Amino acid sequence: MPTGNELFRAYLDGDDHAFDSIIKEYRENLIFFVMRYVRSVSVAEEIAQDAFVELLIHKHRYNFSCSLKTYLFTIAKNKAINYLRRRKFVSDDEIDPNTESDERTLAEHVIKNEENEKLYKVLDRLTDDYRNALYLVYIEDLSYEEAGRVMGKNKKQIENLVFRARASARKELEKEGVYGENRA
Repeated sequence: MPTGNELFRAYLDGDDHAFDSIIKEYRENLIFFVMRYVRSVSVAEEIAQDAFVELLIHKHRYNFSCSLKTYLFTIAKNKAINYLRRRKFVSDDEIDPNTESDERTLAEHVIKNEENEKLYKVLDRLTDDYRNALYLVYIEDLSYEEAGRVMGKNKKQIENLVFRARASARKELEKEGVYGENRA
């Protein structure tokens, strides 16, 4: 399977099917990542779609200095933050009533057993920086440098966040009986 960078180069060279492959490769993970910010599947899907549209419209902005995945996740993160900033000005009456069911649907899809459910709850109790650092490094398999670009931090800060996040998650998992001495 070609890398994201290779697919994007093929797209730039005129292969429109290459962009379809990029979407297939990154769409679900991008939605899941954005979901951590916006807490709504439908909004996360829209933001992910906007990230792909931005890549299409402003294709000249991507200069191949980082992986395409890192670049897309950075666009999506910025769009999610902008969404949240605008959302602060929305009244409670305008909040989407389906948000909770959207979250439950995603959780049911991703969480398949009791230990994973406990892990999900533990991760949800971590700070946003801890949770996002773990997600980018362990789930999305980004390097510390790439995760730093997405989060707007340097490599050392990501290393520290991952170390602290793992320690914090381990303590919480021990309390839940999933890890360590309290495990049955």
